[in-house]
Amino acid sequence: MSNYSNSLKKISKQLEVPDGFIRLSGPLEHDSIVNGDGLRAVLWTQGCPNGCIGCQNPETWDYCAGMLVPIKDVLEQLSKFKGQTGLTFCGGEPFVQAKACRTIADYVRKEFGWDVWSFSGFTYEGIREYGGEPWEFLKSLDALIDGPFILKQRDLSLRFRGSRNQRLLKLELGTAQILKIE
Repeated sequence: MSNYSNSLKKISKQLEVPDGFIRLSGPLEHDSIVNGDGLRAVLWTQGCPNGCIGCQNPETWDYCAGMLVPIKDVLEQLSKFKGQTGLTFCGGEPFVQAKACRTIADYVRKEFGWDVWSFSGFTYEGIREYGGEPWEFLKSLDALIDGPFILKQRDLSLRFRGSRNQRLLKLELGTAQILKIE
């Protein structure tokens, strides 16, 4: 099986959560300047099928770990974060909880005017090929940092990325068309 086919198989392993809930690996953060442009809130999702060697968050891989949290509680907590300009989804792998992430992304954009970014161990092309909820979540983003972390390509000089294969993609809201690649 090719790496691309394997990636599509992995993205199909969506984390099962009840409607109106999301599985988080830890508390929400605020005032981050390292997970995207501006002052950002950060949401850490639980569950990742990629298992990248050298991952900085291996505790987020287990689909059964973390905390099952009502989305309404997440939105309430985000509303208390003052001075933020955006929200970034980290993980784990946000795209295995695409429906819940999209709900949150759409809310913070509408209610707070925040831009929305996400990290993913999947590539843009893999998400597009898979379609479904992951593609719909991608269409709600302003930026995606895509690709698995590859330890042999680690480069700490890159902005918002850990390895040279990863890209920072600026996206057109609503279509997910790539506007700029860094």
